[in-house]
Amino acid sequence: MEPQMDEKRDIELTEMRKSVEKHGSTAEGYSDTTLMRFLIARSMDEDKAAKMFVQWRKWRTAMVPNGSIPESEVPDELEARKIYLQGLSQGKYPVMIVLTRNHFPAKDQIQFKKFVVYLLDKTIASGFKGREIGNEKLIGILDLQNISYKNVDARALITGFQFLQAYYPERLYKCYLLHMPWFFVSVWRLVSRFLEKATLEKIVIVSNDNEERAFIREVGEDVLPEEYGGKAKLVAIQDFQLTPPSEDGPASSL
Repeated sequence: MEPQMDEKRDIELTEMRKSVEKHGSTAEGYSDTTLMRFLIARSMDEDKAAKMFVQWRKWRTAMVPNGSIPESEVPDELEARKIYLQGLSQGKYPVMIVLTRNHFPAKDQIQFKKFVVYLLDKTIASGFKGREIGNEKLIGILDLQNISYKNVDARALITGFQFLQAYYPERLYKCYLLHMPWFFVSVWRLVSRFLEKATLEKIVIVSNDNEERAFIREVGEDVLPEEYGGKAKLVAIQDFQLTPPSEDGPASSL
């Protein structure tokens, strides 16, 4: 980073920290890389980034009072075995796969929202190299193969993307949609209306051989399951073992 850019960045971060305090909170204990995600998400506007950060802290305290969602609080969602965690892509991003055919609209919306937090937290944590840096991103793969109308759940998709946008800024590297059936196009059009431009730009609908080859190349054969052109096996998120974090460095901010 050039000295001028470095200095500008430091000023923006300092102003954001001051703005967080003006909004009655504190950014103490949070790294510059964590705060930078909020600044980027709000186009480097220190006050808007501070508001977003304060809202995120309030939400996190209410939604995840113990710092993480235990599996005992999301049993129905885990039982469906619809989320898979595959390790790191070629670019060192955690790869999460959603088998949509195993999903059915939740009867318990509170449990579903907790499950979204559980899966995002665990996916991001799987990318920590010893400890959290604060700028880790993930790759999501939404597999729509063999779905029926019973699996279609626009509400769940909107909830997932809204959580990413509001509470996990700059955590999404890319999201691939595979095997989209014709009847899902109108559903996706509806969901897209709730997505910010920056989110939409990270979404790739894989619809031909060239796009499929690029997808395999970017994610990597070593982590992609065989059914997607890779060499790995599917690993359910509850079966994926996280590496314990090192004790030095800041606590996870997720």
